[in-house]
Amino acid sequence: MDLKPLCRFPVTAPVTDMLAAFDADGGLVVEGMVEQPVIDAIREAADLHAEGVVPGSADQGMGEDGALFVGRNTKRFSSLGLLTHSFFDLLENKTYTALADAVLLPNCGSYWMNTSQVMYIGPGEAVQILHRDADNWFQHIAPTWPNTPEVTISAMIGLEEVTEELGATRCVPGSHRWPELNLYEFDVETVPAELASGDAFVYSGKVLHGGGANTTPERWRRALHLSFVVGWLTPEEAHPLDHVDGLSDRSPRVQRLLGQRSYDPRPHLGGGLWLRHVRPLEDQA
Repeated sequence: MDLKPLCRFPVTAPVTDMLAAFDADGGLVVEGMVEQPVIDAIREAADLHAEGVVPGSADQGMGEDGALFVGRNTKRFSSLGLLTHSFFDLLENKTYTALADAVLLPNCGSYWMNTSQVMYIGPGEAVQILHRDADNWFQHIAPTWPNTPEVTISAMIGLEEVTEELGATRCVPGSHRWPELNLYEFDVETVPAELASGDAFVYSGKVLHGGGANTTPERWRRALHLSFVVGWLTPEEAHPLDHVDGLSDRSPRVQRLLGQRSYDPRPHLGGGLWLRHVRPLEDQA
């Protein structure tokens, strides 16, 4: 039986409608979620940096087996805040903020960035293995599956048009509700999340998905992944190390997302995490 396509919403649609699709399918496409000037600035910086990136070089902590996940002709790199200031504008996106707040805040006092990673899929790249982003914290989600709370939310954002033939991310709608947790599923039907520049495929950490195969002879798929994780879990990317000098000129939201503020569990139970004692200036001489 054919899967229905992912629901698509203009960025002006009610967030409640988007959340209903997120709950039912595990993901949706928000058309025009990111303003074009932000997209243009990020893509320009990413294209320049990508010239020096070796395809397949990011192992995601998987060693030699990582090639199956990363891709042999795919360029991946993080630390985007060091490449362009427009990255910080992306973190302030109102629609993605509203979706992330609704999905994650019921399970935490605050959340922070998990990872933001450019993913350029090269010509001839094979389809990526299907996975769930919440697999990073498998020990947390497995015991209570499928009723485990959402711990992460992700967005794949088109930096230009992303078609199925270029390797649009593939999704298994409804897999976030499967009664049994199968870590990897190879023989299941998927649907592509095709994007225009600035569109975003926003999806649950519990839904099966993976990069599609790039069947073109010479074109690259240009997209950007941005995900958030509840504040009491360790993120994939060590982004606080990129900003050890602080982000005093950025908003409280950006500071929190990038690890420059402590985690307060309220209104949930628990204590503070990621604390730092700042010495008085007279003690720092």
